[in-house]
Amino acid sequence: MSKVGVLPPWLVLDPLLRGWLLEDVGRGDRTTNSLLAADVTLGSAKWVAKAPGVIAGLPVAARVFQLLNEKVSFVTTADEGAFCEPGQVVAEMSGSLDALLMGERVALNLAMRLSGIATLTNKYVEQIADLPARLVDTRKTTPGLRLLEKYATAVGGAINHRIGLDDAVMIKDNHIAAAGGISEAITRIRSQIPYTLTIEVETETIEQVKEALEYQADIIMLDNMPVDLMRQAVQLIRQQDSRVKIEASGNVTLETIRAVAETGVDYISSSAPITQSKWLDLSMKIS
Repeated sequence: MSKVGVLPPWLVLDPLLRGWLLEDVGRGDRTTNSLLAADVTLGSAKWVAKAPGVIAGLPVAARVFQLLNEKVSFVTTADEGAFCEPGQVVAEMSGSLDALLMGERVALNLAMRLSGIATLTNKYVEQIADLPARLVDTRKTTPGLRLLEKYATAVGGAINHRIGLDDAVMIKDNHIAAAGGISEAITRIRSQIPYTLTIEVETETIEQVKEALEYQADIIMLDNMPVDLMRQAVQLIRQQDSRVKIEASGNVTLETIRAVAETGVDYISSSAPITQSKWLDLSMKIS
């Protein structure tokens, strides 16, 4: 069953897509412009998966072509978030050949990148599918691509962590060092933020967990803890304050994620689905 991710509005994405098209087209496509008159020669093409994986980014690809020529038709033959096999046609398009040729690389690059992320994300999600813990992404994203890369993790079955620094408060080790301790950091931050924002604190020891509980953190992150210590921390938090959400983080792999989930945490954050994913190979064939 395909997963659902929510794209930002085109008002937000169009400037990014236009910028990437300008980077590639430059002062003009020397090859296409020499062969074809703009908006005159019509043609069609199809996209074919060359490797197995989860498809993501087809609506974005369609938008790339339509920014070049609004009359281009882009019809998906695979659902966003569906698993596709090699040789499967995932989209068919038709319209001005110059638009199809000029938009090919940008559209394919985005779809291949996002599909690769969705594919690896789905592998992580499947490891814990029968457990309550949920996989979340991180801010380790490619500058300029964060909105789309986080969209791809959602398509793959994860849920998004902070999109940016203004979404929520996360007090990390360097913040704790700068403030002089967890208690000082929480106290000072709580006095200045809107009441709707949650406060998450990164902890590495049981003593830090106790301090975060004492000062009523909303979310406690167990960072780089051995599984046995993580299990102790979860039990302590559940006993003292059942409202607190618990997140595990740090060096989570496909081999370790299940053991982490079995400790009873609510969320497991990992940058790996984005930072370690391989592009899913797609090709476009003019017919």
